[in-house]
Amino acid sequence: MISCLIVDDEQGAIDILKTFIDKTPFLTLAGSTTNPIEALSIVQNQAIDLIFLDIHMPQLSGLDFMRLHKGKSKVILTTAYSEFAVEGFELEALDYLLKPIAFERFLKAAQKALNTSMETSARWQPAEKEDDYIFVKTESKGKMTKVNFDEIVFVEGMKNYISINTAEDRIVTLLNIKDMEDRLPPKNFMRVHKSYIVSLNKIKALDGNQILFKDMKAYVPLGETYRNAFFEALQEKVMGGKK
Repeated sequence: MISCLIVDDEQGAIDILKTFIDKTPFLTLAGSTTNPIEALSIVQNQAIDLIFLDIHMPQLSGLDFMRLHKGKSKVILTTAYSEFAVEGFELEALDYLLKPIAFERFLKAAQKALNTSMETSARWQPAEKEDDYIFVKTESKGKMTKVNFDEIVFVEGMKNYISINTAEDRIVTLLNIKDMEDRLPPKNFMRVHKSYIVSLNKIKALDGNQILFKDMKAYVPLGETYRNAFFEALQEKVMGGKK
């Protein structure tokens, strides 16, 4: 079952989506709210797999919600406006539903969420109880490579592949960067660009919009979309805390 949260400032839109979720056997409704600020609290305290998220809301737009939410759940955007589709997909929305939403179109988006969930689960080998490593399939047929989280410097996305970069090695595997972001422990790793995840522990310095690492000469660009969240994360490491 996929647990769902509905976030829309119009109760009528929420009621329609509730009806659609009730009709879909693999979806279950975890909650709904007209307040996106409340929704941020809900996803922090509950296991939410999928959010049906309106874009135009007075307290906080759906796109700003996604930036703050940082990919903790899959998102399907629901809106009466088509002009935000590109930005929504850049933020890795799973789908984009235009209001008024037909049930057939809703079901197609829900099926995409189910397929994504099943594919992600099937790709990973179980890790030990502390979950500090994974096994990934590499280019050599039948070969599985162990990757320790504490050895990763950064991950680069390359369409359907990712490159996992350590100080000693570069491992290429058939995954997308969102799958890897979901798997890595968020306290140590952060998305800083649509194509890059970095280990916060491996950062040596910042030079403009470039992130430098202590274990290698390579650098990673800091994307504008991720800039505020990145500096918020760094602020927690500053001695003395926020003033």
